[in-house]
Amino acid sequence: MNEFNSRARLWDSNPVHWERSEAIAKYILEMVPIKPEMRALEFGAGTGILGFLLSYSFSEITLMDNSEEMVKIMQEKVQNARQEHITPILFDLEHYDYQTKKFDFICSQMVLHHISDIQKMFGQFYKTLDPGGYLAIADLYSENGSFHGKGFNGHNGFDVIKLQQELEKAGFTHIATKQCYIIKKEIEGALMDFPVFIMVAAKPAT
Repeated sequence: MNEFNSRARLWDSNPVHWERSEAIAKYILEMVPIKPEMRALEFGAGTGILGFLLSYSFSEITLMDNSEEMVKIMQEKVQNARQEHITPILFDLEHYDYQTKKFDFICSQMVLHHISDIQKMFGQFYKTLDPGGYLAIADLYSENGSFHGKGFNGHNGFDVIKLQQELEKAGFTHIATKQCYIIKKEIEGALMDFPVFIMVAAKPAT
């Protein structure tokens, strides 16, 4: 079972999820030359907080997740908001090619550290973008494993220099990185800071 299915219904009740998404949305709007006719994809959209914040900047936005419960919540939100240009879909882009359409912009937040093969994922993003499109990734800087604790099988954040090199190997250019948020989390009785970066890259137009 997808580990996020059990967390879906309570996800939006955590104020950090909203604060983080608002900060990331702000930096995306500053760093990416968005045009109203662009089509967007949020990969690993969860309950769609970031996607909804960005939705008014695009002609259409697809909210993609591989958790059935997260997608159900997004569908409920779309129905309640009556936003026909927002489309939640259940799909696993990590393991399968998405051939329905291509996009001008792809974003993700706090998803990449759960992906086992980063280079393959960047290849998927590259294939799913139209030429001249943009990718924006928000995730943790390298940390000592405290954020998720024992038993976590993903990445303990990222060295942004190495991550940029992986993006360049996949064909991306014009890469820029900024710190966009700090998650404060209590670890064994102590409040710790976990900085979050946003990295924006472009797929060449030709």
